[in-house]
Amino acid sequence: MIEFDNVSMRFGDLTVLEPFSLSLAERRVAVIGANGSGKSTFARLINGLLAPSTGTVRVDGLCTAKDARAVRRKVGFVFQNPDNQIVYPLVEEDVAFGLKNLKLPKAEIAARVDAVLARYGMESLRLRPAHLLSGGQKQMLAISAVLVMEPAYVVFDEPTTLLDLRNKRRVAAAIAEMPQTAVVVSHDLEFLTDFERVLVFEAGRIVCDAPPAEAVPFYRELMAAEAGGV
Repeated sequence: MIEFDNVSMRFGDLTVLEPFSLSLAERRVAVIGANGSGKSTFARLINGLLAPSTGTVRVDGLCTAKDARAVRRKVGFVFQNPDNQIVYPLVEEDVAFGLKNLKLPKAEIAARVDAVLARYGMESLRLRPAHLLSGGQKQMLAISAVLVMEPAYVVFDEPTTLLDLRNKRRVAAAIAEMPQTAVVVSHDLEFLTDFERVLVFEAGRIVCDAPPAEAVPFYRELMAAEAGGV
């Protein structure tokens, strides 16, 4: 379970997230909102990329501020732009990178890399230079490098924004099929139909917390009202 207890976030004099408390126990949680609404900051609080200005964030009882290393073992993070997290020149090297840091036996590393590349149809790309991959292939590489670590939770920050329709569907299918709990920040509302819970952010506040059938229409009306008021 992911728990936020009286959490707020400020950068200097700018309040990015107003104080809030909630618990996330669902397997698929979406986070939507306009640019600058606080949703990406919220996502980064989950695995300790950011520490809250006030309050506490816990993952399975572990404090993200005090137990950062243990939390990051539990919570993987996939960035919007995969170039921000691909660190090795070859595909198989990049997938193996995190496992090597754990000092796992070579045989286990090889087996886990083989399994995740097979799972996402990337065996033929294993010796390909990562920088030569397509945008969709890079995103699948980034996802593979996170999932090979076998986290309990994965946070995705706009995973389909830079992709064409075919690769959006590929990434969406990968997220739908993975056994881990997923928290997904997204502007792609059609992608969220099968999620269990949607949080709508507006100006640093959670203004709706409901299933997609309720939250998505709420968000559309919110955006329409704001556009009409411009």
